[in-house]
Amino acid sequence: MRMQDKSVIVTGGASGIGLASVERCLQEGANVVIADLENSGGQARATELNGKHQGRCVFQAVDVTDTAQVDRLFADTVAELGSVDAVFNNAGIGGTCAADELEDDEYLRIIDINLNGVFRVARAALQVMYRQGSGSIVNCASILGVFGQTGTAAYTAAKGGVVNMTRTLAIEAAKKGVRVNAIGPGYIDTPLLAALDQELLDGLISLHPIGRLGRAEEIANAFLFLASDEASFVTGAHLLVDGGFTAGKS
Repeated sequence: MRMQDKSVIVTGGASGIGLASVERCLQEGANVVIADLENSGGQARATELNGKHQGRCVFQAVDVTDTAQVDRLFADTVAELGSVDAVFNNAGIGGTCAADELEDDEYLRIIDINLNGVFRVARAALQVMYRQGSGSIVNCASILGVFGQTGTAAYTAAKGGVVNMTRTLAIEAAKKGVRVNAIGPGYIDTPLLAALDQELLDGLISLHPIGRLGRAEEIANAFLFLASDEASFVTGAHLLVDGGFTAGKS
């Protein structure tokens, strides 16, 4: 059990990559907080998982654009579980629009959730983990943190910021017993992608030399590794889990 009795927070934990990561941590013995929006279905997911994992999963509503809510998430977790040993900073949104048509409000919304929200969660985590003298933070970045793509000016700006912020936080935290890393998923097979027409879906698949989309559990496995003591000498990394997407074109 790689996470036995560890306390883990997963933001955006009610679905997709986040939910797969919650499930993997529970399987490895952790106590897990699903942190997501009030209307995300997170409470139902936590109730369902509790039936399988002896009450080791709880839900807390949080909006990562609200500093008070983020800080309360960490205070409540420490009060209930005693520590925060690992955090998957996974909450985020997509969005595509040509740069010349992108309105301020939408640009700022994407940045506030995907970059500022990651910072708010990381800051709160660092404050707790510094007091403990230990902990692991994993930020969810993207292949588009290192790779440009038409129509994603706000998203790529945010994810590029997450990659470099991760490096800076890792340097600051290293001597205080805390590791900070990032994961860069490729395109992952989720219900959102399943709604695409087959031609567009085939086009996305073709961008991955491995010949398929990723699975949520494959990102969850990467998180589990980075969060666990198996990655004790890994900090400041951006682990690309992308089926070869960023390796180049054949």
